[in-house]
Amino acid sequence: MDAIERIEQALSSTIEQSLVAAVAHVEAPSCPPRLAAAVRYSVFPGGQRIRPRLSLAVACACGEDDRAIADSAAAAIELLHCASLVHDDLPCFDDAPLRRGKPSVHRAFGERLAVLAGDALIVLAFQTLARGCASTPQRLIPLLMTVSRAVGMPSGIVAGQAWECEPHIVLADYQQAKTGALFAAATAAGAIAAGADPTGWRRLGELLGEAYQVADDLHDVASHSDDVGKPTGRDAILGRPSAARELGVQGAVRHLQRLVAEALESIPACPGAVGLRAVIMMEAGRFLPKELAKLAA
Repeated sequence: MDAIERIEQALSSTIEQSLVAAVAHVEAPSCPPRLAAAVRYSVFPGGQRIRPRLSLAVACACGEDDRAIADSAAAAIELLHCASLVHDDLPCFDDAPLRRGKPSVHRAFGERLAVLAGDALIVLAFQTLARGCASTPQRLIPLLMTVSRAVGMPSGIVAGQAWECEPHIVLADYQQAKTGALFAAATAAGAIAAGADPTGWRRLGELLGEAYQVADDLHDVASHSDDVGKPTGRDAILGRPSAARELGVQGAVRHLQRLVAEALESIPACPGAVGLRAVIMMEAGRFLPKELAKLAA
């Protein structure tokens, strides 16, 4: 089973378990049908699943010894990412009409259910971690601390969205919180899930997260909405910080290349370092918009 199959199976399983859970052999109350539908709609079909794939790749490189923990960590990372997209698309933030090539959750289900679906996904992510660590509970606390750090204050996804409410924004702080934090959690969680020391792995995630955000900024100015599955040109419209705007397109491309090179150099010593390097190089090759790929040649 490849990484995508593992991720999709883990996501499907955790959502279905949350909807049919029984307590003390007594059937739990049924979930409001439209909330259940909104949660599924938020997660499936997915995007590239790059964060959970990165988490599994690190776990594998570190000598994965418990598939259930690695799968639950990867699923939790993706659930939190999906929650952030649902909230980010809300009218009070981006008011985005599209996500992953279909109407955003608030357009499909209404604003109230979108807020609730995002909240439910956040809670479900931590339930998933707890369930996955049942056989190796000593790994649960470091996983919880690592993942929660990526979504809260002072420098998680919540902080990243809050920076958009400030009159002055430092681009690096904004990108690190909104994008880099969850990438750092993905690499660190992959190491923890495999029983390895996560200390050296955060830097890899931070660099890849920044590279991914730079690529996203480039897509916003150089890609068509049909290609990326969401509206483009939003950074300029909403006045958000952007590497493409601050550095220029060519400068942003060069910055992305430097970040990827530094990320490759930052991979800690591990049994699967060579394979992980190949995976990262392959993924990084997909970052740039097709129209800009020639600039990186």
